[in-house]
Amino acid sequence: MEEKKVIIDNVSKEFLIGYNRNLSATERFVSLFSGREPKKVIDVLKGVSLDIYSGEVMGIIGDNGSGKSTLLRIIAGIYKPDSGSVTANGKIISLINLYIGLKDRLEMRDNIYLCCSLFGLTRREINERFDSIVTFSELSKFINTKIYQFSEGMKQRFVFSIAMHCNPEILLLDEIFEVGDENFREKSVKKIQEIVQIGGCVVLVSHDMEMVNKYCNRVGLISAGHLVGIGKPNEIIGKNLKNFKPDVI
Repeated sequence: MEEKKVIIDNVSKEFLIGYNRNLSATERFVSLFSGREPKKVIDVLKGVSLDIYSGEVMGIIGDNGSGKSTLLRIIAGIYKPDSGSVTANGKIISLINLYIGLKDRLEMRDNIYLCCSLFGLTRREINERFDSIVTFSELSKFINTKIYQFSEGMKQRFVFSIAMHCNPEILLLDEIFEVGDENFREKSVKKIQEIVQIGGCVVLVSHDMEMVNKYCNRVGLISAGHLVGIGKPNEIIGKNLKNFKPDVI
């Protein structure tokens, strides 16, 4: 029986946001002089439960603001759930965390050592993989360039290359999967397949239904914070294909 790599158990998450609609004159006066903006509670996830198994690519889809990216950030440990729990059986590598970990004023060389160390590699291991990271990213000409001078595409290739060399057992991807030219995309797909073949798993959040249908074994559909469907890509995508928009949460 396949191992459960990620166990999401009854997870809920809410956010407090500034809210000024339909305030009375008194409320506006108090807000102005107290410096405290009225808050509104937004329920982003509501009792989501999902098991993700070894050897699979799990797609998470949903309409704009449905909460799918928030769920990925909870799995990654960026957000904590307000209730429920997430159990991960394996080393999590998230491209979201890698983006956060990049230091714009450091050169590519220094960022390799920084990011790899954050994901548990020793200096010796980083030294051994350094050339491979650079070669895979196809950015050897920019090894002494500071990250703030990188284009968005260069950053994507860079963090993806680091992720692939940090021994991920649970790989989290948010809208970043097929980056770069055709050659780089082919290399990326091959690396991801290797993770799955040795018993890891990939969680892919995307609004690209063609990509989800092409690469995912199963798909979970989130609507208004609820997990409303789990199944084969062709079964689930059809339920959410109309009026699909990019995620904002």
